[in-house]
Amino acid sequence: MRSELMLILIIFLLLFLKLGNARLKNETVMNMVNVVLIVTLAMGFLVKDTGMIFGNMFHTTDLIRLEKNILTLGTLIISLQSYQWLKAHRHAMEFYLLLISTLLGMFFMLSSANLLMFYLGLELSTIPLAAMVNFDLHKKQSSEAAFKMIVSSAFSSALLLMGISWMYGIVGSVSYSAIAAAISGSPLEILAFVMILAGFGFKISAVPFHLWTADVYEGAPIPVTSYLSVISKGAILFVFITVLYSVFRSMGDTWYYMLYILAVATMLIGNLFAMRQQNMKRFLAFSSIAQVGFILVGISGQSVASSTSLIFFVLIYIFSNLAAFGVVSLVSSAYGKEKMDDYKGFYQTNPLLAWTLAIALFSLAGIPPTAGFFGKFFLILAGAAKGNWLLITIAALNMIISLYYYLRVVKAMFMDHNAAPLEKINTPLSPKIALIICIVGILITGLYSGAYDYIYQLVS
Repeated sequence: MRSELMLILIIFLLLFLKLGNARLKNETVMNMVNVVLIVTLAMGFLVKDTGMIFGNMFHTTDLIRLEKNILTLGTLIISLQSYQWLKAHRHAMEFYLLLISTLLGMFFMLSSANLLMFYLGLELSTIPLAAMVNFDLHKKQSSEAAFKMIVSSAFSSALLLMGISWMYGIVGSVSYSAIAAAISGSPLEILAFVMILAGFGFKISAVPFHLWTADVYEGAPIPVTSYLSVISKGAILFVFITVLYSVFRSMGDTWYYMLYILAVATMLIGNLFAMRQQNMKRFLAFSSIAQVGFILVGISGQSVASSTSLIFFVLIYIFSNLAAFGVVSLVSSAYGKEKMDDYKGFYQTNPLLAWTLAIALFSLAGIPPTAGFFGKFFLILAGAAKGNWLLITIAALNMIISLYYYLRVVKAMFMDHNAAPLEKINTPLSPKIALIICIVGILITGLYSGAYDYIYQLVS
């Protein structure tokens, strides 16, 4: 539990500083948290202990440690990107208290070997996140987004908890191993699974459980939107594939068709609605919904390659999406602009930021040689293991559709004329480091196959 203990340490440190009325500059708080996140990330790679505690409710493996490292890296990038927004915020310390608390909850989810431990981790990661959505305290839209997220999260948690309760009533245990050994695919077990699947569907924004996503993404501060889009979603997807493959593997023929329908609907609806968006945050929200559809295609393959491709894609998605959000955050902080039309002629005054956003969008679209191409390729290849060529064809067609709305932004930046483009943005050091990490990550994971091979070995 070294990673968890490091996060608990920074939570208590921030809490004591807050209660002691310590007059620390926001930059000091940010630097302190960033150092702890770097140490946590280093420990995740250097310390390789595995085992189980709490009556086998909490366990750690090499694969789980890698997943935690991926989430820690993403959180560090978001923290670096938040410099412009947080340096003048009155509640920077409270923001980090909530941020680290949600990350701690996600770590408990990943290490859970028990549905009760998973649910506790889920609530610990969700409730502070709803408060973070409301962190633009002077904006009514932020409060509305927080309210919508709380209501949606409460409803999805109720469905999930009802499914867990029914499963406990059927099996007499909430342990992953006990459930996997006892279930037989009876109608009541399928109904309980549907409830659990619906709870996961809300958390990953799969259609038709996505209705809260765009409004919450638009109303939340951009760093929180980034966190919702990649870290929160990535953690849930890691747990989702564990629950499907470890707990409900014997019901694979049943839930395959459920994922089939969800994947097609999610890709199609996400792409069609993304084409209509003018606000960059809503645009990236529906883009993230469409990406979930491709992930579900990969999960449906039910193989080692499926697990590997999901983890690999989440890593790539963190780099790609955070690079895009990083540029959007800089523009929003400097000029308060979030519309797509505001980016017309952006290349004229901010060529480096324009290229950064373009590379991120190319990766999200799956254009080679960016990492996003290989991420989607491996997902579709894993989904093809079932031999359902109709699903693979639909996924490929949706990749083509997605090119349209991603290239709209690129066209606006590089080709559309603007008599008064946005003036040059002076990028501070912290956001600049975050963007460099993202771009290097996109290029390296795309051109170097070692990351995929390493993940495959851990999953095997």
